[in-house]
Amino acid sequence: MEYVKLGNSDLNVSRICLGCMGFGEAAAGQHRWTLDEENSNEIIKAALENGINFFDTAMSYQGGTSEMFVGRVLRDFARREDVVLATKFEPRTDEEIANDVTGQQHVKNCLDASLKRLGMDYVDLYICHMWDYRTPIEEIMEGLNDAVKAGKVRAIGISNCYAWQLAQANYYARMHGMAEFVSVQGHYNLIFREEEREMAPFCKAENIAMTPYSALAAGRLSRHPGESSKRLEEDNYAKFKYDKTAETDGVIIDRVAELAEKRGCTMTEIALAWLLTKVASPICGATNLSHITGLVNAVELRLTADEIAYLEEPYVPHALVGVMAQNHG
Repeated sequence: MEYVKLGNSDLNVSRICLGCMGFGEAAAGQHRWTLDEENSNEIIKAALENGINFFDTAMSYQGGTSEMFVGRVLRDFARREDVVLATKFEPRTDEEIANDVTGQQHVKNCLDASLKRLGMDYVDLYICHMWDYRTPIEEIMEGLNDAVKAGKVRAIGISNCYAWQLAQANYYARMHGMAEFVSVQGHYNLIFREEEREMAPFCKAENIAMTPYSALAAGRLSRHPGESSKRLEEDNYAKFKYDKTAETDGVIIDRVAELAEKRGCTMTEIALAWLLTKVASPICGATNLSHITGLVNAVELRLTADEIAYLEEPYVPHALVGVMAQNHG
């Protein structure tokens, strides 16, 4: 495993971050394909054994049960100082707004609830899950800065935003001597490359780490056409994101399969090796032990410039999908 400094922070993270959305009680949240605690533990332990030290969860994953599963297994099988744990908080609710709960108080309430579920005193990276259009960004940044000063958070990040929003937030923090976002978690993979327009160059200029989610497009970049899985069959949200562009995306997926055969490796390794040339640490889910092997092997795979160009050449512009299409002012 290789490690990298996470943007302008002091956090040393593995080049692969284990995404924990697939862990949690299936009846407790949005997804029905998630793993129970015993199987989640096996995956997380295998990740630790293979040098992965970076784990990403969220308060919204399966009604908070993902945080509970992850917290328990990390407490049992890792030293706290050896892992980098990220979790995320949601925008203010209608009820909070009606009751005049400020952005600062909202951040504190969400963080304290997550720490309780995790069974931990602090998180290494606390992430704003999406831009909160109904709360002044000044309040969010002040709440996050308070959390850093209190020792409950080591660094802060943001997910699902535009480059101008990230710039606005960090500009405010910089002007007031507050903690700035050190990472951004956007939707980015070989078949969805819209982050390359403004976010990627901005992050490069500011040394902000990109830690994209959906690194394998919910499994589409890791399986040959016709192959399936429980998630591919049941993840309706992923279908919403990718089904409309399946024909044009299929050309790229075919090239991933072609290169994998030529290299004698998996499609996962090809797709991730490409992404690792662009970002600090992609967030990758795993729902069986074999997935961990593919994630780790991808770090060692080096693509040639010609192979990278071959994978990129068929891409056509995509409309925004998922959170970025749904969350707006």
